[in-house]
Amino acid sequence: MAATTEEALGYEQARDELIEVVRRLETGGTTLEESLALWERGEELAKVCRRWLEGARARLDAALATPEDAETGGDDEDA
Repeated sequence: MAATTEEALGYEQARDELIEVVRRLETGGTTLEESLALWERGEELAKVCRRWLEGARARLDAALATPEDAETGGDDEDA
């Protein structure tokens, strides 16, 4: 069920929660167990952010490649 929750998080939501996790870890005042749970949550949130950014990068690369392919007339077939 956690994977579904993670997938449902948007980039901004995950980023904002990650910022809060880091703030809480930096502030201190938590038990070791709480700190470990926060760290684990932070790792999960960082993965969510990374997936969003990788997806955005792939979309950007595809968008940038499209005009170039149209100009060359699809030379990929010659390769």
